[in-house]
Amino acid sequence: MNSGRLEVNRSNAVARGTTEKAGNADIFNGPIGMKNVAVAAILVCSALVLTAAQNTDDSGGRSNILALEHAWDQAQGRGDVKALTAIFDNALIYVDYDGKLLTKAEYMARVKANNIHMQQIVAEEMSVQMFGDTAIVVGTYRVKGLENGKPYLKRGRFTDTWVLRGKNWICVAAETTPILH
Repeated sequence: MNSGRLEVNRSNAVARGTTEKAGNADIFNGPIGMKNVAVAAILVCSALVLTAAQNTDDSGGRSNILALEHAWDQAQGRGDVKALTAIFDNALIYVDYDGKLLTKAEYMARVKANNIHMQQIVAEEMSVQMFGDTAIVVGTYRVKGLENGKPYLKRGRFTDTWVLRGKNWICVAAETTPILH
């Protein structure tokens, strides 16, 4: 009985060790079958070449982003608002270690005021994950300085989100969390 669906005799295919399509044709034997195998091989090779090229691009992107992360630390330590302005998107969303949400303008004002007098900021470790034109950086940092005349040492974890705009990576979101132990 034919209900309008394609019916394939799979028991013969299994017994012969072949795969069948509509019309019981063996797709691996004959000139058309060899073309299919050749096309599949070409597609696999092309995918491998593209993956290798993408990994090369990713490593270049990772290097650029890590350099920008270090430039950020240096600029913040010096209170260099001009350098930070170039690193951050105008719509930056920054979540500070105390949970306060800051805009780019608010973050820059805080850096300019420098009322916590950072003497040293060091990224202890960083990991970059690439997602096309977006990258996520997760790491830890240590900050030494003076606050109200008293020395302090703080450690924290951060997550920064970078987006490729044209040829430049720019930070669009950042978050810090204190490490209390």
